[in-house]
Amino acid sequence: MPYEINQLKSGVTIAIDKDVFVIVGVDHVKPGKGSAFARVKLRNLRIDTIIERTFRSDDKIQEAFVEEKQLQYSYKDASRYHFLDQETFEDYVIDEERLGNIKNFLKDNLAMSAYFHGNELVNVALPNFVKYKIINTEPGIKGDTAKGSSKPAVIEGGATIQVPLFVNEGDVVKIDTRTGEYIERG
Repeated sequence: MPYEINQLKSGVTIAIDKDVFVIVGVDHVKPGKGSAFARVKLRNLRIDTIIERTFRSDDKIQEAFVEEKQLQYSYKDASRYHFLDQETFEDYVIDEERLGNIKNFLKDNLAMSAYFHGNELVNVALPNFVKYKIINTEPGIKGDTAKGSSKPAVIEGGATIQVPLFVNEGDVVKIDTRTGEYIERG
């Protein structure tokens, strides 16, 4: 069933030219003359890019059925990442370039949301907050508690983040995976 432009809102998934998009922003415009239209910001679920598109009132916008499942990160081989469905034990694979920056935040057995269009795995999304062990950082200096000071640290997924000076190797820290920012220790 095609959408009308007045049904477009954030979070709706649509199909355009065999690609699957999720709407991240809509601006409905009703000019004094002419027909109404909608300026829409779309995020491509396959390649994680944002585009803008204008739809007129007579455009037919095709609905895309996207199913969300919980998968668990298993392992990496060459340039492909493997995820396991914990209910069916089916293995799903995504190429490295499709994962983008989130590959640096993957760690063994991490549970995450996966999005399917038909039988194709189109995207995975990390939980917003995940705890990681610090693998490498300079040692903290006793008494150095200056506010706002930070140092680089490598977490177990491989990403380099900024942490406060008191964080040491082996500490477990909570990270916001959307921004890569340190939240708290523990």
